[in-house]
Amino acid sequence: MELKLCSLLLHLLLLLPLLVGATHNYGDALSKSILFFEGQRSGRLPPDQRVRWRRDSAISDGSEAGVDLEGGYYDAGDNVKFGFPMAFTTTMLAWSVIEFGELMPFDELRNAATAVRWASDYLLKTIAYPNRLFIQVGDPIRDHNCWERPEDMDTLRTVYSVSSEKPGSDVAGETAAALSAASMALRQIDAGYADRLLEGAFKAFEFADTYRGAYSDDPELKAGGCPFYCDFDGYQDELLWGAAWLRRASQNDSFLNYIQNNGKTLGADDNINEFGWDNKHAGLNILVSKEFLEGKVFSLQSYKESADSFMCTLVPESSSPHIQYTPGGLIYKPGGSNMQHVTSIAFLLLTYANYLSRTSQYVNCGSIAISPASLRAQAKKQVDYILGDNPSKMSYMVGYGDKFPQRIHHRGSSLPSIANHSEFIACKEGTIYFNSSNPNPNPLIGAIVGGPGEDDIYEDDRADFRKSEPTTYINAPLVGVLAYFAANPNL
Repeated sequence: MELKLCSLLLHLLLLLPLLVGATHNYGDALSKSILFFEGQRSGRLPPDQRVRWRRDSAISDGSEAGVDLEGGYYDAGDNVKFGFPMAFTTTMLAWSVIEFGELMPFDELRNAATAVRWASDYLLKTIAYPNRLFIQVGDPIRDHNCWERPEDMDTLRTVYSVSSEKPGSDVAGETAAALSAASMALRQIDAGYADRLLEGAFKAFEFADTYRGAYSDDPELKAGGCPFYCDFDGYQDELLWGAAWLRRASQNDSFLNYIQNNGKTLGADDNINEFGWDNKHAGLNILVSKEFLEGKVFSLQSYKESADSFMCTLVPESSSPHIQYTPGGLIYKPGGSNMQHVTSIAFLLLTYANYLSRTSQYVNCGSIAISPASLRAQAKKQVDYILGDNPSKMSYMVGYGDKFPQRIHHRGSSLPSIANHSEFIACKEGTIYFNSSNPNPNPLIGAIVGGPGEDDIYEDDRADFRKSEPTTYINAPLVGVLAYFAANPNL
């Protein structure tokens, strides 16, 4: 009898995680996802810097052009500051705070706001000169031919800019969106600074709209930004995206009129089901549909319809053509770093679910209606896959869980820190560390790598940058998603 009772108790203990709804430690993942940005900082590091293996770097950025461009973030595992993805990162970090900041513990909300401000301080520098916007620091070809710490880099810190003669509506429009979103995210902390950001957003948007063109259409700028961050999809979506964020941040009707009057000519009806640093369509439709859902602007109904169309491609109940998934259930888009699509789409799923819930509405997928709860469930599947619910049983966030990537494609992480190796490591001297099969000596805690292939396989190979390289724009939308699930772990 006693043996049977013990056996029953053991069985119940094994079942307990299933009965109570076992979850990941989303709060821990949230903390680490924000900490990651401190490892990507460029410039002079503050006294409260928590990623201690980093040191000051690129403190004279901009000097080649006689301007101050110190600060900002390195976008990935290299040492270049690309303005287009950095601005998108800023927008998504700020949007994470706007939509989900109230769910964050106070300390993490403060850390997230600090991460936003580190980026927005830099973006203000890029627009500080009349009819010019600085879009990049560093020669990417030469930088990518080296494997050296940011603290040691001796490659050219070439400065690239757009102007009235060399337009860049894509970068300028995204900068306007970033500064607008940052002004909202930081207004309760520093209203005066938020006003500066919004003023900068107006300036960036005016530049983008007045001097229209894609930055990668210019041969010199194309040589600098391509093939890494070419504008493949045109600048029109960034004009609408920038206007939409200015509308939300300022409530100025002129930007609502801009969206209504220019939507068709700028491709709002193209209904492209993508969202990322290059293509803003899906995010634009969700952002703009908020006012329609709230019953404020009925002329924006087409944006809600386009947002619904995108959502219908993501949920299995719908009869719409679906986006590709791996056998293990991860959203998959062939090409570059896949996880950027996963985190951005998960963010849109949750944000749209919130907009629908607040107005008691559903997604219209033809003959069926998809509930906000279904959208949240889809987002949770993607997050749980990232954190370990996948065929490899590993987390794709460095430092989270028992098994995670050890050999990420990241210079600072893979080279010995200055604290352990104070001698200068020149351009090619880091090659032995790149080729090493050893784990990186400096774990970049919170970094999300590009992730597995379409077969769910991840080799943990430093050389395979598409799978093993982290980026700021992978992490930025995930900050908001993790904040939601940390507050609602059992949904």
